[in-house]
Amino acid sequence: MRVGATMIELGPALAVAVVLFVVIGTAAAWLGRTGLEREVPWASIRAAVQLIALALVIGYVADRAWLVGVFVVVMATTASWAAAGRMARRGTPRGSMTGSAMTGSPRTWARGTRARVRDALWCALPVAVPPLVVVAGLLAAGVVRPNGLSVIPVVGIFLGNAMAIAGLAGRRAHDELEVRHGEVEAALSLGFTDYPARMMVCREAAATALSPSLDQTRTIGLVTIPGAFVGMILGGAEPWQAGVMQLFVSTGILACGAIALVVTTLLVAADRL
Repeated sequence: MRVGATMIELGPALAVAVVLFVVIGTAAAWLGRTGLEREVPWASIRAAVQLIALALVIGYVADRAWLVGVFVVVMATTASWAAAGRMARRGTPRGSMTGSAMTGSPRTWARGTRARVRDALWCALPVAVPPLVVVAGLLAAGVVRPNGLSVIPVVGIFLGNAMAIAGLAGRRAHDELEVRHGEVEAALSLGFTDYPARMMVCREAAATALSPSLDQTRTIGLVTIPGAFVGMILGGAEPWQAGVMQLFVSTGILACGAIALVVTTLLVAADRL
């Protein structure tokens, strides 16, 4: 059986290709001593299970508004928790001096710690709120149709990218604060308060988290042929319709991603994440 009659042949060869992709990714991670050789197969297995579950339930959920709402809440919660997990660190301030300006200095972060509920709740601000507000506005304006098969994919696209950008921005901001803690302490000694001192150090590093989305948007049609465009073409849409849809998706990703970046950086500088 062909998907779109042109692109993918479903059958044993496809299953072998998927397994080979996982093996190659795992082998590359192991040979490169990245420490991610267990993460690659685990992420792949999770993806397979989740996609099977999605295929089984989405048809049932799509026609029931309250279930669509529940599904969206689950998506938003999962995305917020995943972003919090990427930047989860705990520690005590370096050389803190009780009662002095140094109390708010950067933390010595313990890598590999687990995200807390508090972290996930704060992460919901940059990760979940912007996509949900944007999609609610699009629904009110009639741009997105009020059914599950429209709402769930659009929310998922915006949530997924906001999650990735927030997680990366937070991690880079923390790394920069850890490496350049001396600069923060110097600023504090000159009379800066904690928030602006931390922001001066982490803002530029965090901003690089938006670069992949910017690069992909700049090169659409020249380097990257995005999924929404290909999917609509294979589904029988006119090329110009697919192009308009992809422009909508790409600009929405940038909007939600930019908000996620800014809010995450503010939260890290304010020591909320």
